Amino acid sequence: MPDFHLFSKGPRPVAPFSHAVEDDGWVILTGQMPTDPDAPDAPLPGGIEAQTIRVMKNLELILNELGLDLTHVVQCRCFLTEFERDYAAFNDTYQSFFAPDRRPARTTVGVTALAVGALVEVDCIARRP
Repeated sequence: MPDFHLFSKGPRPVAPFSHAVEDDGWVILTGQMPTDPDAPDAPLPGGIEAQTIRVMKNLELILNELGLDLTHVVQCRCFLTEFERDYAAFNDTYQSFFAPDRRPARTTVGVTALAVGALVEVDCIARRP
């Protein structure tokens, strides 16, 4: 039976979901928005770089609550509202969170809109050792 996790320290959900669901060592994290868990009503950071940093830190926060980190991530899905404009800058920021020899599999998709007016959302799958 899966374990459903919603953390009080985690970003405030913008829809009815769990931060993560775990089953048989697989951990699926809900897509994270660039909201600040300590100031959920604050404006979003400006620009794709700042929003990507916040999204990745939110993923790290949830992984840390589960006793994991980004080295446990095996796959990410990334969503960009301004794909052509932001793809290169997103990649530069995103890759700084992973060692060159430990980059997870990834899909990046351009979308027309994201919750809370975000420029980026990233979800991921991690595996416990």
